Amino acid sequence: MIARRQFLSAAALGAAGLFVSPGIAFANAATDRRFVFIIQRGAADGLDIVRPTGDAAFSALRGPLVDEAGPGIPLDPHFSLHPALVELGKMYGGGEALFVHAVASPYRDRSHFDGQNVLETGGTQPYVLRDGWLNRLTAMLPRASEDAIAIAPTVPAALRGPVQVASFAPSGLAQPVDDLMTRVTMLYDADPALHPIWSAALETKALAAGTAAKQDPASLGRLTAKFLTKPAGPRIAMLETLGWDTHDAQRGRLSTQLKNLDTLLVGLREGLGSTWGSTTILVATEFGRTAAMNGTGGTDHGTASVAMLIGGAVKGGRVVADWPGLAPSSLYEARDLRPTTALDALIAGAAAEALALDPERVGRGLFAQATTSRPMTGLIKA
Repeated sequence: MIARRQFLSAAALGAAGLFVSPGIAFANAATDRRFVFIIQRGAADGLDIVRPTGDAAFSALRGPLVDEAGPGIPLDPHFSLHPALVELGKMYGGGEALFVHAVASPYRDRSHFDGQNVLETGGTQPYVLRDGWLNRLTAMLPRASEDAIAIAPTVPAALRGPVQVASFAPSGLAQPVDDLMTRVTMLYDADPALHPIWSAALETKALAAGTAAKQDPASLGRLTAKFLTKPAGPRIAMLETLGWDTHDAQRGRLSTQLKNLDTLLVGLREGLGSTWGSTTILVATEFGRTAAMNGTGGTDHGTASVAMLIGGAVKGGRVVADWPGLAPSSLYEARDLRPTTALDALIAGAAAEALALDPERVGRGLFAQATTSRPMTGLIKA
């Protein structure tokens, strides 16, 4: 299984850009609905992305990090959106974006690798489960094909498991000439181990034909949409975004990250066209950041953050939060935003409703180890 996924090297098939890590991963399923998971690796600061400007303690904790232009884009009397998320703000105004605040996975330490593993596997402790919740979700859907191939060096942990998936990495390198591809095909034609791997890789390469894949956020959004809208293409996708660890100079760094995310989402929406109405995008991170800024104009590893649901299928235009408050006595371990909503419950409910599955069944299948509340419902349009 691992050998198949790692067979084709990054040198031959390319690597992705700086904002998005080495590939876009896909899973095939027989459904007209689309589900996209965007992971923010590095612990995105939910308190800066969706700002609790109605909390009296927020200004004292975060005043220097708020742009001179103001607190951001008003969402409701209590929350404002970071000003870099202009297009996402418009989606929220159009009822196509929903934010869930003070949300966290069961993980309570502050290691990026461990936190990401818990988020992606759906366990309660790191490295206990070997497969990912997105792979288990794919297994619950009618299969559109019996097999898929990994053509990037790795497949994200969320998509690893018994259901094989494909990944594709847009490359800045020149494409191999047809003669080389033909020669490799002939070389592997009689090899019982390598021939099926190479053949499946060529099928995915053909699926990507005509996408004009590039590495900037807008192009990556449109590329993902191209795959998701092909008649024989996948219906589930995962995008990895990097660079959310803002220990210093957060104002400028986070603004750049959010502009990239905003552009990526617009590319997805434009590329999906009419399919946007049946699409749900989940954006989540491994944990949040400290309530107070540090001495270098940044924030350190924290606990609760914000998650986003975006798309034409989302019942948006609202912020969902059991707000714990930012007063010193309300903080988790006297430093972090206290979690009041389980990320597991959000993922299970959103994925189930997005793909027309039973939420209780999805909750049990994706997060069997969790002791959290029942899956959240009412997130997706009927």
